Amino acid sequence: MIDLCVLGTTGGMPMVDKYLSATLININGRKILIDCGEGTQVAMRKIGWGFKSVDLICITHSHGDHTIGLPGLISIMGNSGRTEKVTVVGPKGIKEIVNGLNVINPYLPYELEIIELENNDLKFIIDKNNMSLCEDNNKCNLILSSLEVEHSAKCLSYSFYIKRRPRFSVEKASKNNVPKPLWSKLQNQEIINYDNKIYTPDLVLDNARKGIKISYVTDTRPISAIPEFIKYSDLFICEGTYGSDEDIDKAIKNKHMTFRESATLALNGECKELILTHFSPALSEPESFVDNAKQVFHNSSVAYDGLIKTLKFID
Repeated sequence: MIDLCVLGTTGGMPMVDKYLSATLININGRKILIDCGEGTQVAMRKIGWGFKSVDLICITHSHGDHTIGLPGLISIMGNSGRTEKVTVVGPKGIKEIVNGLNVINPYLPYELEIIELENNDLKFIIDKNNMSLCEDNNKCNLILSSLEVEHSAKCLSYSFYIKRRPRFSVEKASKNNVPKPLWSKLQNQEIINYDNKIYTPDLVLDNARKGIKISYVTDTRPISAIPEFIKYSDLFICEGTYGSDEDIDKAIKNKHMTFRESATLALNGECKELILTHFSPALSEPESFVDNAKQVFHNSSVAYDGLIKTLKFID
């Protein structure tokens, strides 16, 4: 089971009733934060998910409404007892931005690893205590993909694929004459040399089961590469800076999207669900424009600060 909270829904500047863009994904207690605008720390306190277990921070781009909350968050994570490494990823140039913002935190009780991405994937293994980079495709259970999009600063979209471990098959293990003492290790994707014979996980596991895909796209025009990038997402979170179709010229000029454009991406990407966020400060009631999205992609909705969504694996 995966829980997701849209912490903040506005872009440009914080509002009285809306925090700046940030979204938190909770995978079995380990957390991924996407963007960290001003007010993110307060929004996180409201939902009570804690700070210590944020293992991965994904920054879409360097603009202040997506980054200014970082120094405070990095500090409070240390004050919360965090000692394990924290990974920050973002577009080329993000290392300089994060290091500059973090000058107020010269002493941290944990390592801060900053990785600049260029349309590449990272694999992670998630356990109950941490989330760490993993090179072994069989052992990793999270794949993070990125796509450079079209904005006034280098900007990345992100896709998260949470893998699901195959079922253990007693029938298959018995058929392949796998000794019972090896079953649990093979179920944990280990390769074992036992009694001068190599045993691999496929000898005891059924075929892979479908995982969950979450895609996050913000601060961009609807470029042609996005539908394939978000293909078959169980949940597509996308910017909807402008609700009205009449604001298309503003969207083009400022390199953002209207609700209708975002919904078209969801339709073309064959997504299951679209949640719109990152609203212009001038858009005081984004829900009044949701029909512009629903006319294109029916399963569209408008986020609000503190919205929590639960996604479950399908057997």
